[in-house]
Formats: sequence, C-alpha cells, structure tokens
Amino acid sequence: MKVGIYFDLRNPPPWRQSWSRVYGFALEMCEEADRLGLDSVWFSEHHGFEDGYLPQPLTMAAAVAARTRRVRLGTAVIPAPLHAAPELAEQAAIVDIISDGRLDLGLGTGYRVPEYALYGGDLTKRYSTTDQRVREIRGLWAESLVTPGPVQDPLPIWLGYQGPQGARRAGRLGTGLLSLNPALLTPYRDGLAESGYDLSTARMQGSFTTFVTEDPDGDWPVVRKHLAYQWDSYRRYMVEGTDQPAPRPIDPEKWREKGLRSTGVGQFLYGTPQDIADAIKGYVAGLPAEGVFLWASLAGMPEEMVARQVQLIAGKLRPLLADV
Repeated sequence: MKVGIYFDLRNPPPWRQSWSRVYGFALEMCEEADRLGLDSVWFSEHHGFEDGYLPQPLTMAAAVAARTRRVRLGTAVIPAPLHAAPELAEQAAIVDIISDGRLDLGLGTGYRVPEYALYGGDLTKRYSTTDQRVREIRGLWAESLVTPGPVQDPLPIWLGYQGPQGARRAGRLGTGLLSLNPALLTPYRDGLAESGYDLSTARMQGSFTTFVTEDPDGDWPVVRKHLAYQWDSYRRYMVEGTDQPAPRPIDPEKWREKGLRSTGVGQFLYGTPQDIADAIKGYVAGLPAEGVFLWASLAGMPEEMVARQVQLIAGKLRPLLADV
C-alpha cells in the first residue's frame, strides 16, 4: 500500500509564525517526502478559518510539483460546488503538466455554511452539483474545450464521499473513493455495478489523524496541546453559521487511549511505527486500498517534531505497510 502525508497549512494564533515560513516549511517537507521515497503528498481546502487553513490546494500542488520529481500530488478535497468546472479542469491540467502526470484530483461537496455564502453556492444541492462537476471536468478534457489538457489520460478523479449514499454515487461515476471506511465498500461496489464498471476497478484510499513517534510518553505533552487545538477548532468551524451548538472540547487522554484499540474509522492513532502500522492494517483489511495519507503536522506543531515524524513515516512506517 502506498503511504503519503497530508497538509492543511494551519497557522494557529497560539503558535503563530510568518506565513512565508509556514508555506516555506511545508514545501521543504514535500521535498523531503520526495527525497525519502514517500508515495504522495495531499492538500486540503477550507476558507475563512482564523488560522488561515489552506484555501487553494491546486496552487500549492503546483508549487510542490515544480520542486519535486517523483512523489504524487493529491487534493483531499476541493469542495467542487464552490468552483466552476472550467476553472478546476484548467488548474488541474496545469498541475498535471508541471508534475509530468502526478496529480490525483480529489473532489468533495464541502459542508460549511460560511464557505457557501462566501462563494455563492447552493448548499442544498451540493451532492448533485459535485456529481455534475465530475461529468463536466471529464467532458472538458475529453473534448479539448480547455487547453492544454492534462498529461494523464485519464487523470484520476476521487470523490471524498463518506456515507453509503455518497459511496454509491462515487461508484456510479466510476471514480475512486477517498475513504477507508469498510462499511462503504458494498455501496461503492453496488454503484460501480449499476453503471457497468468492472468491480476490479474499485479503488479506495484515505487519511488518518496520527502522530508517529518512537517516544510516545515523551512527546505526548506537546502532541496533546496541538491535537486539542486541531480538533476543538475544527469542530467549532463545522457548526459555524448553523443553529447547532459548538461541540464540547475533546479529551486528548481519551482520544489517545481509545485510538489504537478502536475498530472504527476516524480515530486518532498515536504510537510507534509498529503500533500505527498494525492499526492501519486492521482498518484496511479486505478493502481495495491503494494508499493511506497521514497528517504531517497537528496544527502549529514545532517544526522539528514534524520533520522527525515525516522521517519516521518514510523510513519505518512505509516499509511496514508495503505488503498490504
């Protein structure tokens, strides 16, 4: 199984750095991932976060493409309804050209009310609009209505749909599924079959929130602070603009305790490379899992800890997952 790292480039007020340093260090880590043999680097998208969550992942991917030679580049995910299809088709094609055919285009619906308000999208039609974007982008490339086109033919498109209905939709469109939830495999395959796709074309990959360390107890006092910020702030932004109350703060100790023992997806995995590898193997058993990507940093984490984790993911975790 392929192994990569994931970036959101958040710059939290408690640990604020210059923006040029935040982006510069992320570029350094992407170059290091390329040098160390990691398989992919992925970029997320959100808008209007106080900590400056990465708003333009394809722009970042283009910068990384120019500084790397072999590592694949992915978006996970671009909220497709917030962008016009020609814009996405053109930008993705340019990244694919700069990288000489290394882009994976991950699209999703988005869900935040303020983001839809900012871009003027219709939140109630987000799934149908995302499906339509996939069809439109493929058509624009196939008919050469945007030029130049991508190097890859076809350029891989993935959908970050998380529920069973979404997984079925991804299958109907013949895209990859950006989820490693075992419960979604059957509806995903059902969707593939409904549209006449061979079931052997099923492909899944996804992310885990992790921190890989050779000193779990020694690193924990720092990790817990950044884990709490990452998820407390993210959960607040999830309900911003709605009538839902802000979720209660997480308990980092409980997250650490239950993560490696849980059989469900979406848990925080904290431990040694062997601990993390064993957990991931358990999650993906029986899935057509092409790859997994792990957060390079929990928001605002010290650079030396991020660099050490990237080295451990590449040097020790990736070999443990090579036979999955």
